[in-house]
Amino acid sequence: MSAKLNKLFLNFLHLAASSQRLGIHLIRVAILVIFVWIGGLKFWNYEAEGIVPFVANSPFMSFFYTQPAPDYKIYKLKEGEFDQKKFEWHKKNNTYGFSHGLGILIMSIGILVFLGIFFPKVGLVGALLAIIMTIGTLSFLVTTPEVWVPDLGSGEFGFPLLTGAGRLVIKDTAILAGAIVVLADSAQRILNSKRK
Repeated sequence: MSAKLNKLFLNFLHLAASSQRLGIHLIRVAILVIFVWIGGLKFWNYEAEGIVPFVANSPFMSFFYTQPAPDYKIYKLKEGEFDQKKFEWHKKNNTYGFSHGLGILIMSIGILVFLGIFFPKVGLVGALLAIIMTIGTLSFLVTTPEVWVPDLGSGEFGFPLLTGAGRLVIKDTAILAGAIVVLADSAQRILNSKRK
């Protein structure tokens, strides 16, 4: 019986080892779905308004907005809420224009990563851009106060207690790891084609 189990286990190991290529391509598909979906949402006002704290507090992106960083706190909207005065402030701040441009960039990166299945050089560029973008997103853990639970009297606040915004950002560690895997795969495929 143990020999039969051993053989089944070895068969499983061979099957698992042979699924590496499929797994790498599924990472590309996952990045495509996430980036196209999230990038597409950047064309909706609620999403554009939701990223304002990240952009406004970032030393690398705040110049895209016209209003100083603390002002956005007065004009925050709940998801799905509409207030004409706050909407006008966001228009003036370039909230929507920046978000639309970011959406196009994010969707483009997702498509480039996916195309790496067929074109390793295109995939290499896409993976490199995905790595840069996710490092930028993870920098929000340092620059955005709203990612940590504030001190409101419960005694539970600050690091390591992530808010909803912080939990949204931390998931990019998985995207970063996936982008590194597909970068390595694209580079390996390019090197292999040069050896032929």
